[in-house]
Amino acid sequence: MKFTNIFAALFAATALLSSAPVMADDVDTTAFTVVKEIPITSVKDQHRSGTCWAFSSLGFIEAEILRNTGKTYDLAEAYVIYKTYIDRAIANVRMHGDVSWSQGGSFYDVLYCLKNYGIVPESAVTPAGTLYGDTLFNHSELEKVAQGYLGAFTGPHANVKKLSPCWQKPFESILEAYLGPMPETFEYEGKTYTPQSFYQSLGIDTDDYVSLTSFNHHDFYTQFAIEIQDNWRWAQSYNLPLDEFMEVIDNAINNGYTVAWGADVSESYFNRNSTSIASVPADAKDNSTEGSDQERWIGKDKSKQSTFNDATEKTITQELRQEAFDNWETTDDHGMLLYGISKDQNGKEYYMMKNSWGKYGKYKGYAYISKPYVAYKTINIVVNKKAVPAKIAKKIGLK
Repeated sequence: MKFTNIFAALFAATALLSSAPVMADDVDTTAFTVVKEIPITSVKDQHRSGTCWAFSSLGFIEAEILRNTGKTYDLAEAYVIYKTYIDRAIANVRMHGDVSWSQGGSFYDVLYCLKNYGIVPESAVTPAGTLYGDTLFNHSELEKVAQGYLGAFTGPHANVKKLSPCWQKPFESILEAYLGPMPETFEYEGKTYTPQSFYQSLGIDTDDYVSLTSFNHHDFYTQFAIEIQDNWRWAQSYNLPLDEFMEVIDNAINNGYTVAWGADVSESYFNRNSTSIASVPADAKDNSTEGSDQERWIGKDKSKQSTFNDATEKTITQELRQEAFDNWETTDDHGMLLYGISKDQNGKEYYMMKNSWGKYGKYKGYAYISKPYVAYKTINIVVNKKAVPAKIAKKIGLK
C-alpha cells in the first residue's frame, strides 16, 4: 500500500459510535444508525508518511487485544516501520534493486514483525517527528536519503562488485536519525520487557490471522501472492469468489471481529472532504492512478470530488472487479480498519471505517463505506481465522 500523508479512547466516546442517528452537515442529510459496532482504539495520524499499513495493521491488532482482554494498548508504529524498512532495504540490495524500496508495505509486514521481532508500546519509542522538528511522521526526506544511499549499491550508476559486511549499518543510522533508536529493553506498567516478551504478553498469535482476496486470474479456493509492488514479501492470500469474500466481512463484523481493509481510495467517489462517505455511483468512471498520499488521491481541488448521492449504486460483479484491477484502475492505495455496520435512513448498509489521516472530515477520522464500494475496490483483507464461516474455511482448507 502506498501512502504519503495517511488506533486509547474507545469509539463509544464519539458521536460516531452513538446508537442514535448520526447526521452530516448541510452537504448531505444522510442519517446513520449503528447496527453493529466493535470497540477499537483511537484514530491516529500517519501525516506525511507512506505507512498506513503500519497504522491500520496495529489498529487491527489493538482491537484484537481489546476483544480478547478488554485492555487498551497503543502500539508503536515506528517500531514496525523501522524493522520493515530494514528488511525491505536488505531485499532491495539482495535483488540488485529489483525489489523496490519505498515507504509502502502490507498487512503481512506487521504480522511478520510481530512474530519475528516483537513489538513495543508507543511510550518506548521517540515521539514521532520530534527529531526533525515536527510533531508527526514526515518521511519525505527520510525516503529520499534512504533511496539515495541504497542507490549507491543498486542504482543505474552503481558499480559495486562486492558488498562489504558493514553496508547495512549506515542505513540503520539513517533510520535512527529520523525515527530514533529502537529499544532492546523497556519498562511498561512496572515491568521490564524486551520487544519479544512484550509481544508474548499481549496474547496474540500471528498464525491466527489470514489474508483473503477475490480475483479470477487465479483459481478460487487456492492461495496466491497478489501482484502489487508493496507485497514485496510475496505474502499469500486465499482467493474467494466475490459473494463469499463479502460474506466473510459481514460474518466477521457481526461476530465481533474487526477487518483490516486494503483498498483503492483514489476515486472521486471516495469522498474524504465533506461527507466522508464512499459509494459507487451507477455511472461511475474510474481514474487511473499510481496512488500516493492523501492529497494525491484526488488532488487538493475539492471540486474534483463527487457529491455524495444515495442513488442506486453500480452492480459489482466478479468480472467488473477483475477488469478494474487488470487495467490499473483499482490500485493498492491504502490500509484502513472496518469495525462496524450502520444503516442510513433508507435501510442501506455501510461499513464503518477508521482511517489514519487524523481527525479529518465530517466524522473526524471515521467514514462510512458502502458495500458495493468494498466489493469493487478492495485489494485484500486480514481477519481472524475464527471470523471465516465454517463452510468457507473448509473449502480453502483453513484450520
